[in-house]
Amino acid sequence: MTNGEVALLGIRHHGPGSARAVAAALAQWRPDAVLIEGPAEADAVVHLAAEKDLVPPVALLAHAVDDPAKAAFWPYAEFSPEWVAIRHAVDHDLPVRFIDLPAGYGFAPFTDADADDADDHAADGAGPDELPTDPLALLAEAAGHDDPERWWEDVVEHRAPGADALAPFAAVAEAMGALRAEGLGESRRDQLREAHMRQQIRAARRAGHRRIAVVCGAFHVPALETMPTVAHDRALLAGLPKKVRVDITWIPWTHRRLSQATGYGAGVQSPGWYHHLFTAVGDPVPRWLTRAAELLRAEDHPVSSAHVIEAVRLAETLAVLRGRPLAGLTETLDAVRAVLCEGSDVALELVRERLVVGDALGEVPDAAPAVPLQRDLARLQRSLRLKPAAAPRDLDLDLRKDTDAARSRLLHRLRLLGVEWGVPARSSVNSTGTFRESWRLCWQPEFAVRIAEAAQWGTTVEEAAVNKAVGTARAAVELAELTGLVETCLLAGLSGALPAVMRVLADCAALDTDVAHLAGALPALVRALRYGDVRGTERGALAGAAAGLAERVCVGLPPACVGLDAESAAAMRARIDEVHGAIALLDPAASGTGTGTDTGTDTGGLAERWAAALRSLARREPTAGPATGAPGLLRGRAVRLLLDDGRLDSEEAGRRLRLVLSVANSPADAAGWVEGFLTGGGALLLHDPRLLALLDEWLGGVSGEVFTDVLPLLRRTFAGLEAGVRTTIGGRVAAGPLGAAPAAPEAVGELDPDRADAAVPVLAVLLGVGPKIPRQRAGRNT
Repeated sequence: MTNGEVALLGIRHHGPGSARAVAAALAQWRPDAVLIEGPAEADAVVHLAAEKDLVPPVALLAHAVDDPAKAAFWPYAEFSPEWVAIRHAVDHDLPVRFIDLPAGYGFAPFTDADADDADDHAADGAGPDELPTDPLALLAEAAGHDDPERWWEDVVEHRAPGADALAPFAAVAEAMGALRAEGLGESRRDQLREAHMRQQIRAARRAGHRRIAVVCGAFHVPALETMPTVAHDRALLAGLPKKVRVDITWIPWTHRRLSQATGYGAGVQSPGWYHHLFTAVGDPVPRWLTRAAELLRAEDHPVSSAHVIEAVRLAETLAVLRGRPLAGLTETLDAVRAVLCEGSDVALELVRERLVVGDALGEVPDAAPAVPLQRDLARLQRSLRLKPAAAPRDLDLDLRKDTDAARSRLLHRLRLLGVEWGVPARSSVNSTGTFRESWRLCWQPEFAVRIAEAAQWGTTVEEAAVNKAVGTARAAVELAELTGLVETCLLAGLSGALPAVMRVLADCAALDTDVAHLAGALPALVRALRYGDVRGTERGALAGAAAGLAERVCVGLPPACVGLDAESAAAMRARIDEVHGAIALLDPAASGTGTGTDTGTDTGGLAERWAAALRSLARREPTAGPATGAPGLLRGRAVRLLLDDGRLDSEEAGRRLRLVLSVANSPADAAGWVEGFLTGGGALLLHDPRLLALLDEWLGGVSGEVFTDVLPLLRRTFAGLEAGVRTTIGGRVAAGPLGAAPAAPEAVGELDPDRADAAVPVLAVLLGVGPKIPRQRAGRNT
C-alpha cells in the first residue's frame, strides 16, 4: 500500500508469490529509493549484488568482531522478495538501504526491560523475537481454513499480479492492522525495530527521496503506516544497550538450509518447489512433474511420458476437488506417489530430497569481505580443485600422489579447526595399504562462522591449525586426548606443532600411573607411526614415546586387572586387544610374522615382555574370592591371545580350559573365561574337537539354578561368533558324542571304470598335462 510518498510492501519472507508481487509493484511504483528490512550494517556490502558472481541462495552473515561465535544469518533465495527488491534497485541504479536495527544491538546483552519481556513471551512458549500467536493461523482460521500454509499459498503465492500491483499489499496491510489492533504479537523488540525503521524512512525523506519503496514483513506494515512523533521513537531507542562491533559479509547458502527441518527457521519447507514456481514459465505443474520423471528415470525407475500426463491430470483433478485455484505441492506430491512412484514412499522421498528441498549452493564473489583465514582456504580450494558443494560426495585419495596428500592435509587441518567439511568414510576401493583415504565431503553454510571463530588462531589454515593444536595440548587433561592429538598432527602434516605437543605428552605420561589411561593412549601413537612411510613425517620422538608407554603397560597390566567388576573388566578387555595390536605393529616379533612397523627405535624384546605380561595375567586366578584375582574374562582373553600368536600350544590351552571348567571354579567365572577365550572367532572349536568336547561336558553338568545365571554370558559369547561357525558347532553337538572320530561317509554307489576312463583325456587337457584333443574326438568322448 502507499502512504503519501512511501509504498509499504508487506511480504512473507521467501515466498515466490510475494516476490512476483514485489517485482510488479516496484515496476508500477517506480521508486527513487528502496528500503529493505534487514540489518543496517548490510549497507556496506549491498553493492556486491551488482556482481555476476553473487548467485543466490546467499546469506548476509554478521558476527561480533570480538566473539565470532555470536553470529546471525539473513538468507535470501532467488524467490525471496528482499532479493527481488535488491536486484531491482541495482538494475535501475537506485539507492538501497537496510533499515532494521543494526545487528550489533542483537549481540548485546538484554536490558532489564528486554529480559522481562522475554520472560513474558517464554511463559507463552515463544522467544523474544517470536509471536505468541501465528498471525497467519488466525487469518486462516477466520477465512475458514485449518492449514495456514495452504491458505497463504492459495491467496498469495499462487496468485499472479493483477492490474493494480499495489492492491494485494493494501489487503494484507488491512488484515495485519486488524490483528495488531487487538494487540496480538507485539513485543518490546518489535517496537524497537519498528521505531528504527521509521527513523530510517524519515532519513530517506530528508535525503530528498520522494517515491520510497519499503519492503518489510507484513506484520510491521501497520506500525510503519502511522508515524508517531520523532520524540516518541527517540525515547524508545534510548533504551538500547551499547552496540557490539560487528563484521558483515555475504556467504553462500543452500536450499536445504532454507528449510525449517534444518533448524534455521526460515519458514520454507519446500525451497526447491518455490524456486520452480518463481522461475518456471507458464504452467509450473507439468514442468515440475517432467523433472520428477527425469529424476526417477535416472535412478532406474520405469517412468514414461504417459505417467507424466496422467500425473498432471491427477494433480489438477485433486486441486479442483479440494477447491484450490492451482495444484499445489500437496496435490503434486500425491500425484507423484500414486502415478510416478506407484505408491512407493521410498521413491517419493527421493523426489522430496532432490526437488522439493534441493541442494542448490550459492556463490559469492572474491570481492566480498572475508577474514584472511577464509581467503587462504578459498585459495587452497582452488589450487587443490576441491570446490565446495552442498550435495554429499565421496572422495578417494591416494597419499602417494602430491595433490591427494595435500588434500588430505587440508581436510585434517580443517577438522582440527572444527570445520567438518570432510568426514572420514569407509573406502570404496579394495585396498589394505595405508596410502588410501576416503572422505565424505559436504559443505555447510555455518562453516563460515566456524572459520571466523578459527581466525583467532592464525591467518592461514596451516598456521591456525598449528596454533590450535598447541593450545589444545596445553589444555588437555587426559593422556588419550594428547595421543589422539599427536595422531591428528601427523595426519595434518603439522610438523610445527609436534615438538610442543610431544613435550606436553611426555610430561603427562610421566605423571599418569593409571594403566587403563596408558593402554588407551598407546594405540593412537602406534597408528601414527604408520603414517611416516607415506606422509614423510619425522617419527623418532614419537617412536620413543610409544615404546616407553608400551613398557609401562607391560609392567602394570597384571596387577591393574585384579578385582575388577564386570563393566571395568569389559573395558579392560577392549584395551588389552588394542594394546596387543599396537605392540604387534611396534615390534614385528610380537606377531611372529615380521610384518610390523619399522619404527627406527630398538624395542628390545618388547613382544616378549608383553607375552610375559599376558602369561602373568592368565595365572592370576581368584583363590579367596573374586576380588583376589583377575576376572575370568581377562584371563581367558590372555590365553587366547597367546594361543593365536603361537606362544601357547593347543595342548596347554586345552589344559587351562579343563582347569577353569572344573567344579572347583564358579560357573560365572568359567563363563567369563570362555567368553574371553572365544571372542574374535570360534573356528578353533572346530579345528580342535577336544576343546568343544570339554565345553559341552562342562555345560551339560551345570545345575539348573546356575545355568540361568550363566546363560546370558554364553548367549552373548556364541552370538558374537560367525554364523557358519555357530551352525557347524550346533550340527556337531547334535550328531553325537564329540570325542568320537567322525564316521566315514557311506558309499554312494559302485565306480564305473569305463565312464571314468572316458573323462581322463579331457581332465588332462584342462590341467595342462596331456596332448591337445581334436574338437570332434573330444565331443565324442564327452
